[in-house]
Amino acid sequence: MEQAGTVILRESQVQQRINRIAYQVYEDNAEEQEIIIAGIAKNGYVLAGKIADALKKISPLSLRLIEVTIDKHSQTRKEIELTLTRDELHGKVIILVDDVLNSGKTLMYSLRPFLNADIKKIRTVVLVDRNHKRYPVAADFVGLSLATTMQEHVTVEFEKGEGIVFLS
Repeated sequence: MEQAGTVILRESQVQQRINRIAYQVYEDNAEEQEIIIAGIAKNGYVLAGKIADALKKISPLSLRLIEVTIDKHSQTRKEIELTLTRDELHGKVIILVDDVLNSGKTLMYSLRPFLNADIKKIRTVVLVDRNHKRYPVAADFVGLSLATTMQEHVTVEFEKGEGIVFLS
């Protein structure tokens, strides 16, 4: 992997946080038969897959991994796409996953299709929470809370199955 700044989390640390999040998700949903893990396109989806893999090792939960496709640059003008229909979401537990929580805008807009369905409950997961929210969104499960300046940038890279987090 090409270094893009100061390494904040190495692969083993990323995996430790994924495992911890998986246990938290399982504890929160131990009575459920099935949960839907919805990853926001690109890194959120990759992270959702890694959380699903960790959950499979520790729980009997039936898991469905879906992708949430959102245009991060024009969220209000374009439709958010899911790989499930609204009817398939009925009565389900949704775990919405993204890699970094910056302002909260992407996470907030990504909730929209789930709010239009009659779901049982929704929880949010991020690997890194930068604590710079402009919107009233909080992640339920966080791998790392990081105080940064507005000029700093957090990058999560998943390459060849390995994850690494940079601050630049």
